[in-house]
This record gives sequence, C-alpha cells and structure tokens, in this order.
Amino acid sequence: MASVTLRNVTKRWGSFTGVNAANLEIADNEFIVFLGPSGCGKTTTMRMIAGLEDPTEGDILIGEKVVNRLEPKDRDVAMVFQSYGLYPNLTVYENIRFPLKVRKVPVADHDARVMRAAEMVELGDLLHRLPKELSGGQRQRVALARAVVRQPTLFLMDEPLSNLDAKLRVSTRAQIKNLQHELATTTIYVTHDQIEAMTLADRVVVMEKGEFQQVGTPTEIYDRPANTFVAGFIGSPAMNLVAGVLEGGVFTADSIRIEGLPTAHAGPVELGFRAEDASVCEPGTGQVTSKVYTFEMLGDATIVTIRAGGAMLSVKASKDTRIEIGDPVGFAIDPAICHLFNHETGQRID
Repeated sequence: MASVTLRNVTKRWGSFTGVNAANLEIADNEFIVFLGPSGCGKTTTMRMIAGLEDPTEGDILIGEKVVNRLEPKDRDVAMVFQSYGLYPNLTVYENIRFPLKVRKVPVADHDARVMRAAEMVELGDLLHRLPKELSGGQRQRVALARAVVRQPTLFLMDEPLSNLDAKLRVSTRAQIKNLQHELATTTIYVTHDQIEAMTLADRVVVMEKGEFQQVGTPTEIYDRPANTFVAGFIGSPAMNLVAGVLEGGVFTADSIRIEGLPTAHAGPVELGFRAEDASVCEPGTGQVTSKVYTFEMLGDATIVTIRAGGAMLSVKASKDTRIEIGDPVGFAIDPAICHLFNHETGQRID
C-alpha cells in the first residue's frame, strides 16, 4: 500500500487554471474525499494522480516515488468511474477477471481472486449474468469488484454513486466504506455530495475554483469551517450566514440582535449558525424576530425558515412543531454557537 503526496501541483489550460498549487499529504490506508461543486478541480486533481492528465507544475508522489512521468498502467492504481464501463458481451465473472488477463496474472490465480472480489461486494450469485441483466446498483458493484481484483496500491473513485437512486446510494455507500476498511487500501474519492463526503471520509478536501479551501476531518470542517464557502457548502441545511455589524460584542442586522459575542473584533462581519444549534421561540423573546417564510416537514424534524437581515435563515424544530406561513416567530440563538467570518475575505475570525 502507499501514501500519496501533492507538491505545488498546478494544472493550466492556456490562461485558465484548473488546479492551483495543491499541496496535500495522504497517509497510507487513508480514505480521503475531494468535495466541491462542478468545475472546482476535484476530478482534474484525481486524473493527475491517475496519470490521465499531466500537471503543468509540481510533483505527484505515490509512496516515495515521483510518478509525473509514469504511464497510468505503471502507477498501480485502480479507478471506478461514474459510468460503469462494463463490457456488454462479457459475463460478470469475465468482467471482473478482465484486469487479471490484461496484467498477465497467472491463470491459476484467477478464479480465487475473482470469487473473493465478487463475494466482497455480494455478487456471488450473479457471476453468470451479462451487464444488461443487472440493475444499476449491481453494475456499479461489478465495477467495484473489477477494481478490487487488481489488488492495487491505490483506489481512485470518481463520483461512483451519482447514477444510483437515493436508496441504492445509501446501501452502496455502506459497502464502499466497509470494503475500504477490509482492504486497508489508500482511497481517493471524488464527489459533489457532501453527505457522501461526511459519511465516508477520514478527511475531506473542500475545493472551489481550483483551490483547497479546507482540509480536515468531517467533524473539523463541520464544527469549524475555515471560511464562508465551506460553511455554506457543508451541512443539510447549510449553515445560516447573515451580514451585519459587530460592535462591543453585539451583532446587529435587520431584525437581529445577538449579544455576548467576542469583543476583540469590530466592524462588518458575517455571522453563521447551524440550523440545529438554534431553536424556535415566541416572537420577541429570541435574538431574531420575523415571519415564517416557509416550513418543511422532514418526519424527524421540521425546518422553519424566515427572512431576516437580508438573508434566509433556517432552524430545525421538533417534528411536532405546528406553524403556518406568515406566522410571527422568534429564533433563539446562543452566542456560544455562533461563527464569525471576515466580511471582505470570508475567512473565519477566531
């Protein structure tokens, strides 16, 4: 198995920079997720690690070896893509076996390795079928088994669950996490789905516009987002963010007044708080008072949304909350759970 190191890795196409000066140390056996919106550079970063794109600048190391000039086939990585990429004329068994034939693994070893890979993703009863006879989730498991059978030093997964429906995503996500734990293989996973990132990763790399915005454990990026982009991207619902003025430890904005905040900083700021960290209260008794803009019944909770301070703010209330659009309502916000960000740069203020 192997670690992966990025040293000032940059990718440009003419005047456009897809990835800018990326530096990262990925430990042996670590499960790391590149997370961000479409076009942020996460797939380009993975493709450079795989050897499918050449970096314009910088070095990529797998283990202690610089691999910039190595062909993809010589990097000992296995990739799983959004599209399954199965051979339609081959059975599940032969699709899984194919990488062993290409790499000239002794034929005597094929059956044991194929069967082990198939059992790890619960395909033992489907080995005789063709891809057209499988569901989407089953096809993706064939693609996973085809990667596993290689026994590579590094797994690269590029949005492998995006073609699956919600229920299949949950079950396949659990299989991927268990599989990585069993194999103890360094895994790099690309997704735009923050739930996948938070549930799968040992660490998450949040990207925007080709740059790493924050690298940390799911808990770290959720509890202490480095800037307003991370704060607004992570969480469901995302962190509430509202612009206002902080003076003497008091934050004020239209219909909002929160006392007891740090006094070391003064001036325009953005204040953030998580929906589950605040509560709904009687109008006039909390730090925010407004009218209900909308509400969403989720089964286990009710999300109540208002307009205040020029922003949409949401609070997660109990499932038995009864409220109507237009009703006056208050939000109680403990200053201890509030986050402050620089109004100009968006960077966290500690």
